[in-house]
Amino acid sequence: MSMDQTGDKADDSRSFTVGYDDDGIRLDRWFKRHLPETSFNIVSRWARTGQLRVDGARVAPGDRIAAGQSIRVPPPEVIEAATTAAPPRPKKDRPPLSEEDAAFMQSLVIHRDRNAIVINKPPGLATQGGTKTDRHVDGLLDALTFDAPARPKLVHRLDKDTSGALLLARSAFAAGHFAKAFSSRTARKVYWALIAGVPSIEDGMIELPIGKQPGTGGEKMHVDEKEGSPARTRYRVIERAGNTAAWVELQPYTGRTHQLRVHMAAIGHPIVGDGKYGGPEAFLSGGISRKMHLHARRIRIDLPGGGGQLDVTAEPPQHIADSIALLGFDPKRADLPIDEPKFSETAEGKRRTEAAAAKSRRRERKGERRGRGRG
Repeated sequence: MSMDQTGDKADDSRSFTVGYDDDGIRLDRWFKRHLPETSFNIVSRWARTGQLRVDGARVAPGDRIAAGQSIRVPPPEVIEAATTAAPPRPKKDRPPLSEEDAAFMQSLVIHRDRNAIVINKPPGLATQGGTKTDRHVDGLLDALTFDAPARPKLVHRLDKDTSGALLLARSAFAAGHFAKAFSSRTARKVYWALIAGVPSIEDGMIELPIGKQPGTGGEKMHVDEKEGSPARTRYRVIERAGNTAAWVELQPYTGRTHQLRVHMAAIGHPIVGDGKYGGPEAFLSGGISRKMHLHARRIRIDLPGGGGQLDVTAEPPQHIADSIALLGFDPKRADLPIDEPKFSETAEGKRRTEAAAAKSRRRERKGERRGRGRG
């Protein structure tokens, strides 16, 4: 999420840009993440009165939003006035963490600086709470305050059964910076996966749109050529075990829900252990664990304020390390050179390309008018 305060004195509303990791969520969920002091009743009131807009259009709290869209929010004093008129119910304080939980969370930290913390999330631990999910990273972040005035903030997510590098921002300023880096595609995330079978192309790009699978309540995604959102994943084969399995590196160029899992299953090589998308073919014999074999190996992102670059790798969990060893793969071959984002793929590159195309169309129309005048 990034924010630009409007400069018009007659309208002190604030404008936020939807970040990469908020793509596809409900508008009321966005408020809960980024403006938690704004109650659902206030959001509903703003929507009814037209004060809340997305890309200039009226919206409802339950509408879905997309990365890059602009959210217009009334000024802070309106929040205060609305809160005074109709105070929301006080939230229950989070119970203090046990010494065991605090020690557990601190043991996951693999990087810490004044702007960011990176943890190596274990498989089986959800990033955020949900139905029947009481224990999650977000609920344990009080353990990672350290010397900062507030708990760190989530800026992206990993699936519950996906392990690896998870970035946390240590301030609102850093959170805005990281969200912009994700949405502008300048950040890089690298995953390791073991997949069933071996792709015929060892270095490929999967470009298949993804949408929610009907009848699953949004719990499952699928390739949807007609209504799906664009999704791109690069894969590179690190090593192969005959025709049985391969160790691959995955780089998502977009951030759709379950993107890597859907894309690999779609090309006939599901991630090992991913029965949800791969069915029986996702499980290997010979003592290979039935757990998910998807790990966020590396994250690289610019730090705010010209503070250099964060580049952190996370070691895989035991079941993935055991499978790599069992299949005879060589860990020394694993970390391939990371590819740089092409300027045309970044948000700024796309903006300039679209601006140049619009300018060219205006010139063509102007030339047509002149041609008609001479005739």
